[in-house]
Formats: sequence, structure tokens, C-alpha cells
Amino acid sequence: MGVKRLTILGSTGSVGTQTLDLVAENPEAYAVCALIGGRNVPLLAAQAKQFRPELTVIADEALLPALREALAGTGLACAGGREAVIEAAGREVDWTMAAITGVAGLEPTLAAVKHGGTIAFANKEALVSAGDIFLRAVHDAKATLLPVDSEHNAIFQAMADGNSKAIDKIVLTASGGPFRNHSLEEMRGITREAALRHPVWSMGAKISIDSATMFNKGLEVIEAARLFDLPSEQIDVLVHPQSIIHGMVCYADGSVLAQLGSPDMRVPIAHALAWPARIGTQAPRLDLVAAAKLEFFAPDETRFPALRLAREALRAGHGAPTVLNAANEVAVAAFLDRRIGFLDIARIVETVMGQLGAPAVDDLAAVLALDTETRRAARTLCGARAA
Repeated sequence: MGVKRLTILGSTGSVGTQTLDLVAENPEAYAVCALIGGRNVPLLAAQAKQFRPELTVIADEALLPALREALAGTGLACAGGREAVIEAAGREVDWTMAAITGVAGLEPTLAAVKHGGTIAFANKEALVSAGDIFLRAVHDAKATLLPVDSEHNAIFQAMADGNSKAIDKIVLTASGGPFRNHSLEEMRGITREAALRHPVWSMGAKISIDSATMFNKGLEVIEAARLFDLPSEQIDVLVHPQSIIHGMVCYADGSVLAQLGSPDMRVPIAHALAWPARIGTQAPRLDLVAAAKLEFFAPDETRFPALRLAREALRAGHGAPTVLNAANEVAVAAFLDRRIGFLDIARIVETVMGQLGAPAVDDLAAVLALDTETRRAARTLCGARAA
């Protein structure tokens, strides 16, 4: 097997940097052809100098001069802006890591799909906001999708025997976040700093807040429904504070297959990077004796209404998941900017879902238009809360 050619969408984020760490540990197996970062010029330039891709792209075009200066004398090509990101994503390679956070990653991920390679995706918004469109593009291009989210990767591994028709249900696990045992009253005063301190995982700001509200698990339910072609009723969620079991598949004969591992994103990334083979990682090895006990609890949808809202959006279909995702992105940004409270995030999402409903979204243009409309409505509500 020859050297695998890679593109990394979101190379300066948590998943992107860990992917490149694995590439650096296996230089004979992988060649980086394109790097796409957001705004972190020093890190993106350092990555480009280390991996020497054919093209390095900064999403914020205003930062392109700084990137050019940082790469001066290296002979490395660089570009900036939305069109450059999409062009780089669409280059024909063997494997693409789709790790641009939020709906901003939708167009680049679709561009990557169209050349028909393998897409390892950590951008759940592609399946949440534009599920039917995205899956149709995957089918038409004969592309291969490999989930990188730890829970979906766990389900993918547990379904490796291919007996998908014999499944009773799948179970996604959730750590419960930092406020699993907080009362509603205690949650009213939660600060940005407290919400960013995840008790188990090391993640970016947006997904850390989503974990604290459990919106990440709601989005993952929608993603799992699309990815594994299952209705909401066959997708369960369990709070598992130790984050050792990442997902389970329950079969019709009573068997339950679970994927276990240390809570380290290098494990699912490595699985997707090497699939169908496997490579070594520096992730800690699971020690069940040291773990001592594994706990499981039903999620509390009164304190964490995100799961209920996600299931409502999934059942409504059409553009409802697009609305859910966009409203949540705006509300999380407002919370991180200290303009709204922690509990306001779910309230704003639910209000916007009630306002906009589930309009039809037949193509990417319709998805993006609904996303824009939703953001406008959510920003208005955030402004009213902050006033």
C-alpha cells in the first residue's frame, strides 16, 4: 500500500492538531497535501513548515498577509478566504479530515466528498444541518464516510460485522459534562470559565459548552440517525461519567457489543486515519482495575433539555435540525461573550425552533438561507436577553 495523501480541514483545531500528531508519528505512511486553518496564523505556519503541504489556506482572508509573511522564504504556497478553502478541500486526495467546527465546515466538507475519497468527519453539522443533501452527495460520489466523534466511531466499530438489520438499538454515552449533579438553581449562575472546564475530555470552546449543555449529545443523536439509518426510537443516550465505554450496539439476539477505550481523541482519529488497518498511538492504555467502576445514569431532560429539543428536531425533519444547530451556535457564542446566561442557551434554541418550524430544505442554497434566517432570529433573542 502506498503513501496516503491527506487534506486536513481545521488543522489548527483540537482534532486537526491531534491528527497531525499521528501523521508525524507515521511519516512513511502519510503525506499532507493541504492544510486549512481558521485564524491561528502562528500555528498554521508552523504546521506548514513541518509537513510542507502543496497548499496552506487561512479561512480568514484578512490574515493572509500575515500567513504569507510567516511562510516567506519557505517556497510554500498559501491562500486565504472562503473560495480558497473550498478549492483546497476539493483537491483529489485519498483521505480528508473534516474538522472545521460548525456550519462553516459544511461547504468544504461537501467539496471534499465530491472527489469520492475517504472522508473522516468530526464536523457533525454536515449531517445535522444538511443530512439528506450530504448523504446524497456521498452516494453519488461513491465516497467513504468514517466517523471520528468517539461515540459514532465506537458504534461504527461495534457494527463491523455488517449485521445492521439485526440491531435492536444503539447507545451513545455522555460524560454528563461538568454540571451533571448541579440543580437548576445552581446552573443559573454558571460562568464561562466553569463551563469550559470539562471533567474528562480536552476539547475546543464550542464543543466544551455543547458538552456542558448536552447539546453535543443531541446533535450526535441526529448524526447517528443519519449515519446509521435509524429512527430516534432506536438511539438511546446514557450518562457515563467515566467515559470509558463510548458506544454500544444492542442486537436482536440479546448480545451487546461495546467499544471501550481511554477518553482520548487520538484513538478514534487513529482508527479513521488507518482504516481498514490500524496504527499505534501514544494514548493511555485502558486499565479497568484502576477505573474500578463504571457508572450509568439516564439523562435528565428537565435540567438538560437539549436532548429533547434534538429529538423533536429529528422527528420534525426537513429544516428543523438546521434551525436547532444554527440557533445553538449563536447562543453558545453569546454565552462565551458573556451576553447571555448558561440556561438561556436552550431557551433561545427552543424559542427559535418554535418561530421557524421545519421548512423544506431541498438543496444547499436552501440550507444556507435557513441557517442565515435562524442566526438572525437567534441574535435578536440574544440581544433581548442581554439588554
